[in-house]
Amino acid sequence: MKIALAQCNFHIGHFPFNERLIASHIKRARAAGADLVVFSELAVCGYPPYDLLEFNDFINDCYASMNRLAAKCKDIAAIVGAPYRNPDSIGKPLFNGAWLLQHGEVKQVARKALLPTYDVFDEYRYFEPATTFQVVEVNGVRIALTICEDLWNIGEERMYTCSPMDELMKQNPDVMVNIAASPFDRAQVEVRRGVLAENAIRYQLPLVYVNQVGAHTDLLFDGGSLVMNKKGEVVQQMAFFSDEFEVFDLSTVGTAPITHETRESSLALCRKGLVMGIRDYFRKLGFEKCVLGLSGGLDSALVMVLAAEALGPENVTGLMMPSRYSSDHSVADSKELADNLGATVELISIESAFNSIEGTLTPWFANLPEDVTEENIQARIRGVLLMAWANKFGHILLNTSNKSETAVGYGTLYGDMCGALSVIGDLYKTDAYAMAELINHPQEIIPENILRKAPSAELRPNQKDEDSLPPYPVLDRILKMYIEGRQGISEIVARGDDPGLVQKIVGMVNANEHKRRQAPPVLRISSKAFGYGRRMPLVSGYRG
Repeated sequence: MKIALAQCNFHIGHFPFNERLIASHIKRARAAGADLVVFSELAVCGYPPYDLLEFNDFINDCYASMNRLAAKCKDIAAIVGAPYRNPDSIGKPLFNGAWLLQHGEVKQVARKALLPTYDVFDEYRYFEPATTFQVVEVNGVRIALTICEDLWNIGEERMYTCSPMDELMKQNPDVMVNIAASPFDRAQVEVRRGVLAENAIRYQLPLVYVNQVGAHTDLLFDGGSLVMNKKGEVVQQMAFFSDEFEVFDLSTVGTAPITHETRESSLALCRKGLVMGIRDYFRKLGFEKCVLGLSGGLDSALVMVLAAEALGPENVTGLMMPSRYSSDHSVADSKELADNLGATVELISIESAFNSIEGTLTPWFANLPEDVTEENIQARIRGVLLMAWANKFGHILLNTSNKSETAVGYGTLYGDMCGALSVIGDLYKTDAYAMAELINHPQEIIPENILRKAPSAELRPNQKDEDSLPPYPVLDRILKMYIEGRQGISEIVARGDDPGLVQKIVGMVNANEHKRRQAPPVLRISSKAFGYGRRMPLVSGYRG
């Protein structure tokens, strides 16, 4: 049997687009002589649809699309992910379904049993877990059809009491097919490959895995669909972060594994993911152009490069907004960066606006020393100018804060924290430097001076980030243990860091939850990004 893998970039709730995309790949698979074409989890509506699943009209649209697609499958079979109504009066109203379309009709629907409720997932909010399991059959081939998490209950530390594959194996399947919407993080590619291989080896079956690709606001889906033999060896691998379509013959799945597979570094994959995240955010919202604040520092330079890659440099505008504290080299470095990219750069001094606000506040502030208030005024003036530019010219403002700064609150609400999308808000400062070095190989794009000068917000004379923060390698190491590692103060201190420093950093993270709650959505590239996947109380007396 020939099976086609359709790794597609769907648009949540855009039924005409998704239906056309699925139909075109069914036609393509038929032309390639495939007997079966496989699509990803909840393909017809896009994943994750969140509370759209609570609207009856939304589910009606899913069913209407699926019925029309079924009519196109008279001489080919298709597996398509879509919500499926629970026929029982007890339980949640929906199942997360894998629909088998065959002979012009809906032949069978497999239902997802293991519903993740951790990190960015909250599927039990919407779906009823399956409790019965049945293989599906196409041209005499018996398929153990599962959905994403259904294959993740394996190994010694299991999260669920049920194992769908254990149940399906009782029916003697010939092959496993898993349709997924597995979001990317920088460690996920290898972890996922290991989980899939463990399934293939445990059940001694070849495995076909089809994952969604594309970005849905903060969530990035990398694709990476593949075919494994029963030894857990990859015999066919699809690209990451791009739409792909491939056909393979099931009779050859026992052949030798890929011998010349190219594995990209996690940082290179993160770069691709961030570029895709920007591109899809704009494309799916119907925007083309962006604006960002160019400070002459690393973060804004990195965001400008990624935006130029995603949208084309002609669609990227950087605003340089110097004040009395801005260095001459910051302006020069920003201009050089824009020239290297072919992007637009504009210079708007904030000095007169700063003077005006200072003068307005003089009757109340005259006898008080300057402090963070004056620093924040500068940042907020820049935020106002950036938003005005975005409004006037129909651009989207990209935020340029990194994860290190966001974690400890080193940013100004309604100032440099403005923006519709946080591009590098899940990238620590040390990783931002590493990505900049990657970008500059083999040709320098980000000026060397930006990479070598000491980081500074330039909001007071001779200001440096290290006036307020420990060196970034130290800060990031502690932040990673606390945020991604979920280790408390005592556990971090036990690894050798200074107790007072750890206490200070953890305290800063906890004290700034209110800022992060008001920040733009962050493109997720780690196992624990700020946003929906890290839910902390806004007001808490716990000190870690």
